[in-house]
Amino acid sequence: MTKTVIAMLLPLITLASFFTVPFSHGLTHQQQELSLQYHGGLLLTSPINIYLTWYGSFSLDHKATIYEFLGSFGAKNLHQQPTVSKWWTTIQKYKDSAGEPASSAVRIAIRTFDVNYSLGRTLTRASLATLVKTSIAKKTFPFDPTGVYLVLTASDVAVDKFCMSSCGFHDAILVSPGKWAILAHIGDPWAQCPGLCAWPFATPAYGPNGPPLVSPNGLGADGMIMNMAAVIAGAATNPRGDGYYQGDRLAPLEAATACSGAFGDGAYPGYPGKLIVDRRTNASFNAYGAGGRNFLLPAIWDPVTGECKTIS
Repeated sequence: MTKTVIAMLLPLITLASFFTVPFSHGLTHQQQELSLQYHGGLLLTSPINIYLTWYGSFSLDHKATIYEFLGSFGAKNLHQQPTVSKWWTTIQKYKDSAGEPASSAVRIAIRTFDVNYSLGRTLTRASLATLVKTSIAKKTFPFDPTGVYLVLTASDVAVDKFCMSSCGFHDAILVSPGKWAILAHIGDPWAQCPGLCAWPFATPAYGPNGPPLVSPNGLGADGMIMNMAAVIAGAATNPRGDGYYQGDRLAPLEAATACSGAFGDGAYPGYPGKLIVDRRTNASFNAYGAGGRNFLLPAIWDPVTGECKTIS
């Protein structure tokens, strides 16, 4: 299924930073032609290992929700469709210069916990890079050039540009001479910017106004998962800034950010599209996952059809 109306992003600051909220100045597909070009660089074609850092305090259920989301990529025996793994099949249509597709496998490799806020409660992007470099230097994490070092920050942690110009980002960082690693960050938007980074489960801070939907797992966790899905999709298809994207290399539209604000068929600015609604809880979602969880995942730009594809 595809949508024909897309929401235009606010100006972006760094590689793969993005908002999820749809803006009132959305352009139709006829007005803005999407075309993510391949720039000849690396894609993540090997199994994508997630090296997960929990920074700050998270509830047990919040952590369980994210574990089950990341575990859903490999969940093959789910009886209900569509699933997280089905959503990811669009990413597998992206191929590198050798014709190798982006990996079908995404999995947690190692996780670590920084419950004492070792670098404080106000972080820069350089601080996030320091966390990853320190974890590699101490051998908490191995050096894995095709893994994703994902830092999740709690709702009481302020991160540079988070909630100001982005809801999450990925970038390549130099770990040591000649060795690059993929850093990604997602923050919990619950306290700081639900209208920017947890729409449609919160009233939008900008753009068309409408009642928020009921979230299946809690606003903070679901906001993080929507953004995490988009970041992982971007990291897989444009990990070092020379993969698939449209526009400025430092502020690109990527696989999911090109379709910002669309989650179901018929989406347009202010309306996320047709979604599945749980009759018991009234929660809205579009993908079934592991552990009986339901998730809301963004549309993906399909490199074969040249359109934003949803899984509904």
